[in-house]
Amino acid sequence: MKKSLVILSIFVFAFPSLLGAQQVEEVIKKGNDLYKQQQYEPAKAAYEVALAKDSSNMIARFNLANTVYRLSKSDDAIKSFDELAVKYKNPDEKARAYYNKGVVLSNQKRLEASIEEYKNALRQDPNDKEARENLQKALLELKKKTPPPPKKDDKKKQQNKKQKEQPKMNQKEAEQKLKLLEQKEKELQQRLQKQKSKTGGSNNKDW
Repeated sequence: MKKSLVILSIFVFAFPSLLGAQQVEEVIKKGNDLYKQQQYEPAKAAYEVALAKDSSNMIARFNLANTVYRLSKSDDAIKSFDELAVKYKNPDEKARAYYNKGVVLSNQKRLEASIEEYKNALRQDPNDKEARENLQKALLELKKKTPPPPKKDDKKKQQNKKQKEQPKMNQKEAEQKLKLLEQKEKELQQRLQKQKSKTGGSNNKDW
């Protein structure tokens, strides 16, 4: 899954061609250069300066969210992408926010949540190949982690088979035992009859 490279590419593409003020544009350019050099703390400071000059600048906020993620503050980045997805009006921009949130969640191994964000990105931009690719890979990873339900069903079936087989075996054993008991009873009766015939049927006992 293109978890790190995609953020870099989105970071670059997120840079706008037009900004409201040249000063803000220059600061964001500096932040982008620092980000590419993996100097995330100075890049973060640059974007914060840009936002101080223009708090409504969504590009600076978007790039700041990427930088915050690079500084191992994933939860803060997720919150920023959530806010951006709501504030953005352009479907392409919304798709980027959803996509980046999905990448962060994927890196946190929160596959189910990341799948939903990739789906949200594709709803905004159905032609987003990277979102589609990451969605498919996240689904495959989730399937690998979750045990397939057929195995559980097979175990239950095997248990049921064993339970069904056991009564059949018990019935056969019971029939054999009954036959043995009947034979023993017959033998006992024969012995008693022999004893009676020898004693003449007398009930007296010698003590």
